[in-house]
Amino acid sequence: MSLMRFWFARSSQVTIHEQLVRQVVFGIVSGELEPGRRLPSTRELARRFQIHPNTISAGYRQLEQEGWVELRHGSGVYVHDKKPAAAAPPGPALDRLITGFLRSARELGAPLAEVRARLQHWLSIQPPDHFLVVDPNEHLREILIAEIAQATAFHVRGCAPTALENPDIPAGAFPVVMPSKKDLVQSLVPRETDFLTLKVRSVPASLIGYLPAPPDLLIGIASSWPEFLSSSKTMLVAAGFHPDSLLVRDAREPSWTNGLNSTAAVVCDCVTAPKLPKGVRAIVFDIVAEESLAELRRYRDFLSDTP
Repeated sequence: MSLMRFWFARSSQVTIHEQLVRQVVFGIVSGELEPGRRLPSTRELARRFQIHPNTISAGYRQLEQEGWVELRHGSGVYVHDKKPAAAAPPGPALDRLITGFLRSARELGAPLAEVRARLQHWLSIQPPDHFLVVDPNEHLREILIAEIAQATAFHVRGCAPTALENPDIPAGAFPVVMPSKKDLVQSLVPRETDFLTLKVRSVPASLIGYLPAPPDLLIGIASSWPEFLSSSKTMLVAAGFHPDSLLVRDAREPSWTNGLNSTAAVVCDCVTAPKLPKGVRAIVFDIVAEESLAELRRYRDFLSDTP
């Protein structure tokens, strides 16, 4: 188990006590200090950094009061099993991130002037104003755009990977891709481009609200994305439905709605659902996992605070 590295700047306007608190909190939030980890003793830190023991003790007491650590008498200071319910203020958290970034820059041997220049370059770039779904299949793009737009209430567009060769397409965009297209898209955009690889919703998460179901029901499956049709059929058969009780309809075909009125329900994507015949019950299987949607909402909120 590696030890967390501490550093203290005596010339800083931030007190040693606060520097200790910030570093420990950052270590816990970042995962460097996992639950149950024993922190260095007051005597050890005081001796190593020539700091008064009372300063270390005061920092540890503050961390205990805020719920980050647990003081075990006769044993030491340990990272608490659970993080505090209240989130840390964004100001100190940002300070910790900046401090870590500057430390990394020093370790790379980068001159301060170059660090400033690169920061100014990144801060001058126009922030993205929309998500860009990148996938070669136009029907899948349409589904992903609809899901993301509904979940984030943010501007969403789409394009094929080849369109990224036109610099006007990715300009002002935050790209999102399916896992199978990550390497392809990564090869078509500048190396420093930030994008999100979407996580796909699990089959159990999609089916849990509908199982167990009588296997003799006639169930429809409808979508304009062929992979949706094949994967939905596979998981329904695995769930106990007989293949003959599944009515598969490709929404790209002219007469795709034929027979759907006779089904108990139709498994479909969010784009196909509004196109079903009136009175047909739709069971919408979302593709994007909630974890990815939550990350996109956080990114949207981050952009909305941009001056």
